[in-house]
Amino acid sequence: MNITVDESAVKRIEELRSQQGKAALMLRVTVDGGGCSGFQYRLELSDDAPGEKDLTFSDAVVTDDISMTFLKDSTIRFDDALIGSEFKIDNPNAVAGCGCGTSFAV
Repeated sequence: MNITVDESAVKRIEELRSQQGKAALMLRVTVDGGGCSGFQYRLELSDDAPGEKDLTFSDAVVTDDISMTFLKDSTIRFDDALIGSEFKIDNPNAVAGCGCGTSFAV
């Protein structure tokens, strides 16, 4: 199982590390039950050391082994647009999503 971290996401995390003075800062991605479609993403910036059951990708993104089941083969990117900036997850396992874009079904 793998997650692809787009260069745009790596670059943004490196910028945040520099701005905050936290060399260990990473984007933690987890999947929780809930939301309109059944599951929802939780994205957090954290400089906590990865746990025993965590998986790290591109030295920028960390997730746990349970969330990885839902995230396999996903791509994480960072979109910087005039109307806002955000990390986005392109998940090929999602068969449906809600209008807000934060929850999905598998």
